[in-house]
Amino acid sequence: MMNKDRLRQIWVTVAEILCVYGTLVGVGVLGSSVESSSDGALSADATLLAPGGTAFSIWSVIYFGLFAYTVWQWLPGNTTSPRARATGWLAGISMLLNAAWILVTQQGWIWVSVGVIAALVITLGIIMRRLTALPPQGWLDRVIVDGTFGAYLGWVSVATCANIAAAGVASGWSLGDGADDWLAVAVLAAAAGVGVMLAYTIGGRFAVAAAMAWGLSWIAIARLFDEPASSIVGIAAIIAVAVVVVVSGLRGADPGRVAVATA
Repeated sequence: MMNKDRLRQIWVTVAEILCVYGTLVGVGVLGSSVESSSDGALSADATLLAPGGTAFSIWSVIYFGLFAYTVWQWLPGNTTSPRARATGWLAGISMLLNAAWILVTQQGWIWVSVGVIAALVITLGIIMRRLTALPPQGWLDRVIVDGTFGAYLGWVSVATCANIAAAGVASGWSLGDGADDWLAVAVLAAAAGVGVMLAYTIGGRFAVAAAMAWGLSWIAIARLFDEPASSIVGIAAIIAVAVVVVVSGLRGADPGRVAVATA
């Protein structure tokens, strides 16, 4: 009879394959690109909180990291690793949620996509919390596991704000010129708050802070130099970047120390 560790490894591998399939759909190889799906609600110029197009290149890093994680969990010594056991099932769920998000946006189900990405954020948050309690065993572990899921969580946290804004605009929600800008500022403040919360719960992890800063920076660039233009939103995004980076830096990035402090 197959043991639980082997089942977990197979689960992660199958989830990775399905995630790759979803990616091929999302980039337009097997379907419409994300930017053109949902009647363009998720394009780079659709809302005040849409990051500039270049921001999405971070997915290349995340997808490579997920592939590396899939290989890592098959390496000798990692089959029974406490970190592999603590993250494997949830890692597979995160990959399936990733693919599911792309597939529902292909159908134009924009509010369903909000629910999917919210579930993804929660799943990644749990993974990072578990990793905080189990310090990495060497640099490979730190880069592949902590780095991948940290960047994944940081980026998706920002993407969730953009997704909610896209759903609202697609539904015709608007407070009017000017008021929409300040609403976007409030959402950016909430995003910065999430960054602060993460720094205090899982430590000031570089990957999380860097991915959040990347996404927020591209919101700033898009609003200051592209349409829809809004200097207020652009400046607020820059301030949000500063808050996330500074607080994360002050909290430090030693998972082992944080694990002791939160045990």
